Amino acid sequence: QVQLVESGGGLVQPGGSLRLSCAASGSIFSINVMGWYRQAPGKQRELVASISSGGSVNYANFVKGRFTISRDNAKNTVQLQMNGLEPEDTAVYYCNLRVSIALNYWGQGTQVTVSS
Repeated sequence: QVQLVESGGGLVQPGGSLRLSCAASGSIFSINVMGWYRQAPGKQRELVASISSGGSVNYANFVKGRFTISRDNAKNTVQLQMNGLEPEDTAVYYCNLRVSIALNYWGQGTQVTVSS
């Protein structure tokens, strides 16, 4: 089993920055994809960014160069640096670790609120 624990959410003003972190523990396959998804009220969960264990990254179009994802394979952690936050970025952000369709894990989520 794999456990994912997120941290770093909170309230920030428009234009501000936040850094989300996620630590994975348990039986982790070395080859995997870690990423961040978000879900706003009344909307479906959507991919924000992902990064493979080999370093390949993928960003949603709405990131527009504002966010940067990184990971530390030795520590099984993934981070999301978010700059230029907008009210539309308000959502619960979930950490994800995926090895396969059957081995797909989620964190409990962390709230990000962008408001003045």
